[in-house]
Amino acid sequence: MIQFQFIVAFLMIALGIYAFLAKRNLLKLVLALNIIDAGIHLLLISLGYRMELNEVPTAPIYTGYETLKSPMVGPLPQALVLTSIVIGVCVLSLAVALTINAYRHYGTLDVRALRRLRG
Repeated sequence: MIQFQFIVAFLMIALGIYAFLAKRNLLKLVLALNIIDAGIHLLLISLGYRMELNEVPTAPIYTGYETLKSPMVGPLPQALVLTSIVIGVCVLSLAVALTINAYRHYGTLDVRALRRLRG
């Protein structure tokens, strides 16, 4: 049985790809990239959470883990997602700054109108 978080992650990625391909506004394209990014983060975190022998895994805290008998959640996907969130925020701020700059110079956010301005 497919778990709920995987369905939501793939729906978010599909919604972001649809919005990225269908919309022509630069700000909506930036938001579509952000939705794709959030869907990928949810997918990676969901892959790190494993149900083994019907036991709920615990967080990877390193004090007293020798006596812990239940499985632990993998810390690698959590570290990758944390790094990806930081990089995503930087990329998002740069994309919004470029969008604002394009609007100030050309007065439009339509991709088709900006494409015609190429020299």
